[in-house]
Amino acid sequence: MLCEEDFKPVTLADREFFERHSELYPQTHSSNTFTNMVCWNHFTQYRYAYVNGNIIISGTTGGITRFHPPIGPRDPELMRELIQLAMKVSDNTPLIFIDPDTALWIRELEPDLELVPDRDNFEYVYRASDLAELPGKKYQKIRSHLNRFRRNCMSTVEPITPENLEEVMELLKKWRDWKGCDKNPVLSHEVEAAFYAVEHFMELRLRGFLLRVDSEVGAISIFERLNADTALIHFEKGLPDCEGIYKAINAETAAALADEVEYINRESDLGVGGLREAKLRYHPHHMVEVYSLKRPSPVSGARGPSRVSLREHEVLFAALKRTN
Repeated sequence: MLCEEDFKPVTLADREFFERHSELYPQTHSSNTFTNMVCWNHFTQYRYAYVNGNIIISGTTGGITRFHPPIGPRDPELMRELIQLAMKVSDNTPLIFIDPDTALWIRELEPDLELVPDRDNFEYVYRASDLAELPGKKYQKIRSHLNRFRRNCMSTVEPITPENLEEVMELLKKWRDWKGCDKNPVLSHEVEAAFYAVEHFMELRLRGFLLRVDSEVGAISIFERLNADTALIHFEKGLPDCEGIYKAINAETAAALADEVEYINRESDLGVGGLREAKLRYHPHHMVEVYSLKRPSPVSGARGPSRVSLREHEVLFAALKRTN
């Protein structure tokens, strides 16, 4: 029977294990990526169990543990054990980031369970060529802003390498100071995740670009390959020195990736209105949908009110992941 003792912390030493498993079972959502887990481990404590060829991930935030569905071969008994464990130790949303195929399978196994779409965690996937070329009337306003940036700012782009990682770190420190992260614990968590990614850039096999304005680094983009046809943007940061710099680093990154992948995943909006509008403005090709399992109500022997509701968790995490 699956139990909490089967789970152990996700650490940097687990990278090759997770990479081998991802090659067997490619992912489409960022929630299950190793980079996401180790970079954000200070905020959500990630653990995993390996059972019958499946990886099961748990994340604990604010004292509440929630689980991801198994990644691996379909195992009805294991799924039932996971649901039982999640119902025992979690809050009213014990199982999260359920992909549509797995949601259908769960409904076949346990028809009485309530699975609901988690729109705030749907991820936006764009054609790389669209982000690079900004074609047609629907991108006219973005093209206009980008062209204004290019007229007003002398810029160059280069890959992030071991030789310029220190400059990338300096950009993040300037961004931290600009945003006043020392007085804002939410932003402090975000910059800590980005620092970790840069400090372990080579170990995590990340890639990225930096954009120089008048020889100074003004923006960065850090990404990795998510699966065979999709790249995943983990971090994108820029300074306010030149209007339109975010549109510039976005376009430059997409132009470089367009020869390698068809799609770029730019993660979710987590229900933040301004962020949702900004992501929709770039006209996603499709969304990566996910579902959540809801605890039946009323529940006999319920654990009582959750200290951190799912919505509270989403709002906090949205603020952490927000880009300007």
